[in-house]
Amino acid sequence: MTALRTILATALALAACSAGAHQGKPHAGGIQGAAAKGVKADYDIIHTRITTEGNIATFHVAVSGKAGKTYPTKTGKLGGSTVFSYVWPTTIDPYVVGFENKAGILAFAVTSHPDFDDTPPYDENGDGDVGNDGNLWHSHWVVLTRDDACGKDALKVVDIPKGAKPRLPKTWPGFPILLDSPGWSPVFKAESLEVKVPFDDIGVVEAASFDGVTAALRVNASVHSPLLCVADVFKVASGKLTLPGKVNQ
Repeated sequence: MTALRTILATALALAACSAGAHQGKPHAGGIQGAAAKGVKADYDIIHTRITTEGNIATFHVAVSGKAGKTYPTKTGKLGGSTVFSYVWPTTIDPYVVGFENKAGILAFAVTSHPDFDDTPPYDENGDGDVGNDGNLWHSHWVVLTRDDACGKDALKVVDIPKGAKPRLPKTWPGFPILLDSPGWSPVFKAESLEVKVPFDDIGVVEAASFDGVTAALRVNASVHSPLLCVADVFKVASGKLTLPGKVNQ
């Protein structure tokens, strides 16, 4: 009888593990998709969602490989350097996070770029130097718009014209673009990436639509407007950047 109980217990445990693994893929809710040939696995989005609990919004993405595995190649200079990114374009008004009202498409992004550091208040690698952490994955709010100077129908981060004084978040890092460095820490786990972001008014998030994008951006070689263009889109969760995702669905 004891042996039978042991066998049954083992069988149930194995079944539970199998069921848990099955339930974890595909990830629930949000925008679902299949793995794509020709897209690097760590940027091959198969699922993305935004959920809320209390005043916290969780930005989630899953890929067909190991999230965050590949980093841009260091060039040694700002001009012409590359930024790799996981991005959630949203319909949230940029005013909510500190920019001008209707300044463009507000997107949350997790980025890596070894040639510059745009999170001056933070020492992500803990070495006492706040200016050498750009290669580590970190979070941003960016405001996007289309500009043919970046390529036909291509997106860029909105430039700040010389002499202009737009409304900016307190954690704006000083670059002449609509970029914020709020310091929310990305968490990578196997195929998934999640970031928890607090909001004063969570209702504006819950009413929003979103999409998921993986992309490479490039700093203008001459370091002038347009300063930061989307140079290569690896994958769009919805296929055509239609922002069909609904928060908490």
